[in-house]
Amino acid sequence: MYSRQKLYEGKAKIIYATDEPGVLLAYFKDDATAFNAQKRGEIVDKGRINCEISTHLFRLLEAKGIATHWIDSPGERQMRVRAVEITPLEVVVRNMAAGSLCRQTGLALGTPLKPPLVEFYFKNDALGDPLLTRDRLLIMGLATEEQLSQLIRLAKEINVILSGFFQQCGITLVDFKVEFGLDAQQHLLLADEISPDTCRLWNQSEADINRRILDKDRFRQDLGNVEQAYQQVLARILTHISQP
Repeated sequence: MYSRQKLYEGKAKIIYATDEPGVLLAYFKDDATAFNAQKRGEIVDKGRINCEISTHLFRLLEAKGIATHWIDSPGERQMRVRAVEITPLEVVVRNMAAGSLCRQTGLALGTPLKPPLVEFYFKNDALGDPLLTRDRLLIMGLATEEQLSQLIRLAKEINVILSGFFQQCGITLVDFKVEFGLDAQQHLLLADEISPDTCRLWNQSEADINRRILDKDRFRQDLGNVEQAYQQVLARILTHISQP
């Protein structure tokens, strides 16, 4: 299936070459990092869970007309993907105030944001992944005007689909981060992963502000039960993914 030639290893995945032109294989790791890798650890079985969650959510988005790099998932922790040139931007969509938005603005945790806020962060650990204004992004040549408009449109469409689906699962999608890449034809494809590593997810049946957390904030904040939270997200997705 793949040559075992490792092309790249990141914080959460290893990318391997395959024998198929334009196709790569992503292997999901159990490693966990936070605060630009200043905090490191391991979440047991995270790679398998995140790969399965991402597989189901990519399928859902593809069915709704969102083009992604996902091809299939041939085994646990493995995802075959189309080769893309990753745009050096993290696209963040916020439905409620949390995390850095609260710290930087003074907004109370959980404040609804209407309409949802779309933000761009420069993928650069040395600079601390800074928040970029539209003009800075364009001056830096990180995207064209057309690509920027497309990224905003796609981010909003993805938010509508994911928010509605997680609502069915009894989970509030507080915010999430997605990445995009350009394929050989220069088409923007949704890439990377969608999982509790990249989303803030709150259990709607839990009022306690700590116990409701079903995402990597449990790791960031040393809240414990991280694996159980990830498993609960997967279980709810499996329950609802085939429902209309």
